[in-house]
Order: sequence, then C-alpha cells, then structure tokens
Amino acid sequence: MQILWAEKALTSTGWQSDTRIEINADGVIQSVTPDSPRDGAQYSILLPAPTNLHSHSFQRAMAGMTEWRGAEKHDSFWTWRVLMYRFLDQLTPDDIESIAAFVQMEMCEAGYAAVCEFHYIHHQSDGTPYNNIAELAERIAAAANTTGIGLTLLPVFYQYGGCDLRPLGPGQVRFGNDQQVYGELFEASKRAIKPLPDDCTIGVAPHSLRAVSRKDLTFATTIAPDAPFHLHVAEQVAEIDEVLAHWGERPMRWLLNNHRVDERWCLIHSTHMEMDETIALANSGAVAGLCPITESSLGDGIFDGATYLQNNGRFGIGSDSNLRISLSEELRTLEYSQRLRDRGRAILASEKYSTGRTLYEGAAKGSAQAAGRNSGTLEVGRLADIIALDGNATDLMFKQGDAILDAYIFAGDDHMITDLWSAGRHLVEDGQHRARTTIIERYRKTISSLQDRI
Repeated sequence: MQILWAEKALTSTGWQSDTRIEINADGVIQSVTPDSPRDGAQYSILLPAPTNLHSHSFQRAMAGMTEWRGAEKHDSFWTWRVLMYRFLDQLTPDDIESIAAFVQMEMCEAGYAAVCEFHYIHHQSDGTPYNNIAELAERIAAAANTTGIGLTLLPVFYQYGGCDLRPLGPGQVRFGNDQQVYGELFEASKRAIKPLPDDCTIGVAPHSLRAVSRKDLTFATTIAPDAPFHLHVAEQVAEIDEVLAHWGERPMRWLLNNHRVDERWCLIHSTHMEMDETIALANSGAVAGLCPITESSLGDGIFDGATYLQNNGRFGIGSDSNLRISLSEELRTLEYSQRLRDRGRAILASEKYSTGRTLYEGAAKGSAQAAGRNSGTLEVGRLADIIALDGNATDLMFKQGDAILDAYIFAGDDHMITDLWSAGRHLVEDGQHRARTTIIERYRKTISSLQDRI
C-alpha cells in the first residue's frame, strides 16, 4: 500500500484540499479522502497523469535533422516523409529499443504515465521479415519494461503505397503486411507484451485509408473487436484529395458513413474536416488524437477545436514525431492555434472551466479512453496514473483551483513536474526518471553509431 497526501488535488469531483490517496499493490486507487491529516508521502499538488495517445518512438532520434529546405521549391510533409524513410532504413533492432526507452523516459518526465505506440516498422530494411515477426514489437515492449511506462502497443497494418493500391516503395517496405501476415504479427505482438504489467495492452492500427483497402479495413475492425482502434485520417489536404478521388468521399465522411465509429476508435489528427464531419465525429464518442507540436512542425493545419468541443467532442494528446516531448507545450500549442485562427482568447475555455482545466482534464480523460486504459482521473478503482507539481514553483505560488493548470500550461513548463506514478509505479522523483543515467548512456551510443551510418 502506498499513501500520498496533497495540499491540493484535482479529483473526479473537482479540486480538493488536504487529500489522502491510497494505492493498492495492483497500482489501483483504493481511496481518495479530502480534508485528511497529513500522512504518507506529502506533495503540494497532485493531478491525474495523461496518456500520450500517439507516438512513433523512432522519430525522436531525427529531431533537428530535417530543418533544411529540400530540393523542391515548396518543402512540406511529403518532402519530410522522404527524409524520414531514409533515416528509418538505418535503424537496427537495438537502435529501436534504445530510442524507444529514451523517448519513454522523456515522456514520463514530461507528465505522461502511458503511451500508445503506433508501431509500424516491422521488417528489415529490404522488407524481409525477421525470423521472429514480432522482433521489433518485442523491442518496444523491452523499452517499456525498462522505463516502467504504461504501454498500449498498436501494431500497424500497412499494405499499399497509396489509394490506387500500388506496391510499397523502397522507404515503406519495412511496414508492409497482407491480412494473413498482419494477423500473425498481431498475435505475436500480444505475446510480446505478456511479460509487462497487467495495465499494458494491445490495440489495432490500420495506418490510413491510403495504406489499406476497403476489405483490409473491415478485416482490421474484426481482429480484436473490443480493443483500441487507431488510424491516421485527414492530416493533409493532398491526402483528402487522394481519398476523395479513389474512395468517392472525404476520408472522415467515408469512415463515419461506412463504419461504426465509436468509443474504441481514435482518429489521429482529424485536421481537415468540414463542419458536418466535425460535429459527427464529436457525436460518435470517438477520440480525436491531436498532436499539436508535430502538426505545427509539418505544417498540417489547424484542428477545429472550438466547434468540436462545443459539441462535446472527446480528444487526447500525442507527441507523434516526438520532435519535442512536452505535455504542457502540446496543450498550449493547441489553444494558441485556435487563438491565431480566430483572433481571440480563451477559445477552448467553457462557461464552467478555464482554458487550462478544459485542456488538461479533457486530454487526460480522452487519452485514457483511446489507450483502453482505466485512468484519466483521480478516482477509486482507477489506475494510479498521477503527477505531482512543485507548489513552490514561482508561477504556481498562491494559485488556487483552475488557475494552477492555467499557470502550468501557459506560464510554466514540464520542469514543474517533480514526480510521476504509472499504475502506482513511482517512475519519476525530483524531476528525474529512476533509470535516467542508464537510458541516456545507451541512447548516446546509439546516436553516435547512427551518425556514422547516415
């Protein structure tokens, strides 16, 4: 049994003072008792820790390497993608495990208790499968074992190079599987996460409507009918045009008209939607998986958060390309993008809650849903995914209620986070992950080796 006590805690019933939280041996919250005398480990501020709902962990090692303008006059997501393909061709299984552990460590220190790894590198550089088809899935699981982060592993189904069903190109052959082989990969990936704690799970992830056929997508929905189901959709205008030309409708509209999009679905990006699509997605109960830093970096566009939240849409936050790992910055960027577009302030605030409260609580609950994870709020029976903020941080001094979250997101940063628990596992203390030294040393060796190969 662990006992945490906080001067201030954001619980399922709102802000509470002098709150005692009991966590049992399974990492589940057993009691939440406000107005309690000091007891156990004592903290200034405790919050529910969100899940990072979308990560391609290997791309973390590319950070800062793609900021030169390419040979084409107009640099874009598509030119960036060519560079990304060249980079991933160099990655070995050891590299992938090392990079994943490093980025997971950073996620913990930034306030994420868990991650949904959208894992699409499956094979060797020439497309030849490893003797163990789940070799690289096992490396992601091994990284999670090292870091202790909660993991929702999402093996990605990727078969074609575009909506015309053309074969995968040289940079994509590490991703490719047909239905039979993907089924084998999925079962092997389930075995790969078995050694991990019980809060870790698996989901299904067809990459996008460009990467699978109609039959493939239907097949994917049947593999694990109750598991999280993620796919990219409506990220780029060129993608919209391609799907419209081959599928006869815009991608989001086609999905909503042809599949039962519900609470287990997470639609990554959802950037370019028309008004009726935005409202329909909000009404579906699915989660919009937003990655504001990556979407800014790649010039994707701006998600219509105002309309979506006005219709009670559910959302979560992911770090996608992992250019920067910062929960506070993802949330801040989401709101600021709305302000720049609408030339206003506090766009995502509600009549009841401040901007920071709306962003933080919405992301915590939505990302937990997308991950298939019983967390997202400090409540009896939920996993103890918790972060502690430093109440002595200059910008948090004397703040009360929602102003704490507003100051953390808009005036502060992730350095305010002192501690993190994932399903009761105390992974971060005094701002540092418990295995930081070992993880960084291995990552340094990986980056040094990659520099020699690139």
